[in-house]
Amino acid sequence: MDQPGVPVANIKSQKKRILTNAKAAERNRAVRSELKTRVKKAESTVGTDENEAAVRAAVKRLDSAVSKGVIHKNTAARRKSRLMKRINAG
Repeated sequence: MDQPGVPVANIKSQKKRILTNAKAAERNRAVRSELKTRVKKAESTVGTDENEAAVRAAVKRLDSAVSKGVIHKNTAARRKSRLMKRINAG
């Protein structure tokens, strides 16, 4: 965890913040990973019966990521727009 040349926190509150930030980063990474998975699933099911459910799930996950503060609302809107464009084309 410690890197050479990087100062190490010696203030108790800062040590707590480092731990808290690490937890949040791990949670955010999991949410982003699931977003990518859901979008890929929605794109791969184009033209099949489960496509509608996959798209709905992807959009729902994007919206929940926005509400959790993991991604910006404009980012979610852009991703949804691009997803719909690819699905409607195929």
